[in-house]
Amino acid sequence: MIELASARRNLDMRLAQLRRNDELRAPPKGWVRAIRQALGMTTAQMAKRMGVSQPRIVELEQSETKRTVTLKSLERAAQALDCSLVYALVPNEPLDDQVRARARLVASAHMNAAAHSMRLEDQGTATSVQDRETAGLIEELIAKQPTRLWDT
Repeated sequence: MIELASARRNLDMRLAQLRRNDELRAPPKGWVRAIRQALGMTTAQMAKRMGVSQPRIVELEQSETKRTVTLKSLERAAQALDCSLVYALVPNEPLDDQVRARARLVASAHMNAAAHSMRLEDQGTATSVQDRETAGLIEELIAKQPTRLWDT
């Protein structure tokens, strides 16, 4: 699973810049309208470039602000505006941090259940031992069983 960790780190590095860049957030009325207007292009002119009716451009721009626009429509609009469509899912936190937090949650739940059973049998273990075992389980989950993190 080393390749999984490496792929996650590589993706984190590529996305880190996007995560910090609020300038990439869509303008209030959408990218299509903002760029079209910045170019001085009317909806009728854009419609002609796309081979659609002028009301379709208004619908396109409205659907973008409502977040109901399709990627296919955005791609066509980008071409008409001589732009490239860039599409990305940008994690709110680094992927490694998300995986480690999830592993900690799963490991803690597992260890707490085991500790509860041990206490019921009057076989409690020291907190330092539990902490070491939890840390070991976290590393094992990340390295050997990453898909198990998302079962619950």
